[in-house]
Amino acid sequence: MVSGVDFNSKNYLSHGKLVCLPPRMGSSMLSYHSRADFLKLNSLTSLSSFQHRNGKLKLQSKPMAPSRKLHQPCALVIRCDHPQNADLPRYYSKKEKKPFPVPIVELRRAARERFKKSRGQPKKPVPPPKNGLIVKSLVPLAYDVFNERITLINNLKKLLKVVKVHACRYCNEIHVGPIGHPFKSCRGHRASIRKGLHEWTYATVEDVFVPVDSYHLYDRLGKRIRHDERFSIPRLPAVVELCIQAGVEVPEFPTKRRRKPIIRIGKSEFVDADESELPDPVPEPPLKPILTEILDTEIVAPRDQEEKIQLAEETLQAWEQMRRGAKKLMRMYPVRVCGYCPEVHVGPSGHKAQNCGAHKHQQRNGQHGWQSAVVDDLIPPRYVWHVPDVNGPPLQRELRSFYGQAPAVVEICVQAGADVPDQYKPTMRLDIGIPTSLREAEMVV
Repeated sequence: MVSGVDFNSKNYLSHGKLVCLPPRMGSSMLSYHSRADFLKLNSLTSLSSFQHRNGKLKLQSKPMAPSRKLHQPCALVIRCDHPQNADLPRYYSKKEKKPFPVPIVELRRAARERFKKSRGQPKKPVPPPKNGLIVKSLVPLAYDVFNERITLINNLKKLLKVVKVHACRYCNEIHVGPIGHPFKSCRGHRASIRKGLHEWTYATVEDVFVPVDSYHLYDRLGKRIRHDERFSIPRLPAVVELCIQAGVEVPEFPTKRRRKPIIRIGKSEFVDADESELPDPVPEPPLKPILTEILDTEIVAPRDQEEKIQLAEETLQAWEQMRRGAKKLMRMYPVRVCGYCPEVHVGPSGHKAQNCGAHKHQQRNGQHGWQSAVVDDLIPPRYVWHVPDVNGPPLQRELRSFYGQAPAVVEICVQAGADVPDQYKPTMRLDIGIPTSLREAEMVV
């Protein structure tokens, strides 16, 4: 037994789990060489900083001399749920279509399995929200997501007063730090004249928290929006539209609430049930109080460092809860995204507006290629370069491969004093030693 380590229970390291796999029969003991094979507890924590393809490190112990009792060697496995270093999500060119979240082959296979199981079985009633009713258990979650979005926007307005965020004048790239980064990655207007260098200005909340708008549906089971109706229907943030369809009551955007399930006539045809026998609906107060955005003239920056850290922690918590809650709502209320452009539609089927201007839109007559959306389509994280030390030297162009990246909201909160969440540590590359000069970087193997 190694001193301080209990192999019969789960031991957690800095980023992973220490698991001892026992042999098939009998108990076993570990014997190590006094110099080479001896494994200290302090050295175990450094093993999780290595990068592995499958996130597992396996050590096979070899006993030096046979003992009186026959014991089989024990395999020591270190599992890391969050690997130390990871690349960012793949960047898809505008000339190629986004991949489906679930491949078409698997969708067809699942459909065939459902058809085989339902053959000869009586039809089951359609559950909400497909029958026109809302899922009552998700209404409080919809209010939480709605309020977390307002909290995130209000806190970002305050943090932008104390954390410097720069935005390029010609492209959509931003940078969080005292000065803009020197990387030649600008693809905006006349970027060749500037040799790819950015021209930095002050950023706003819309640069950090990317707004994604969608059409508001009065009846989410109604007819699809036609091309000639694209200017008569209001547009609002897609997260807000998702919350409204999930049960949030917003007086400015009314929606149809059914009290009886619909009656299906065909696959895409239905009629509303007769609700005349029901009593008149009584307007009920909102389930939870709805927050409102603060005006720019009412923004008050945090007064001291303690209030700044508290505000950063609250902002990071609002960001995580909003994304987590939106993901749960999307499981019940479908959201569509165009495979060629960032257009998002909240509803069972996309609209018919021919306003897609992506690659080869002439061949599709401007129509969108609708597919199932993911959370990053509804709430896109805008990745920025992670600054290891805000008070230290600025980022160097030659050491670009050593720096990590993180969503802009997370980077702002981290620079304001919040703790780094575990799921963002792989892409931020916190444990990588950054060389101090180009000569030292060339010596890195």
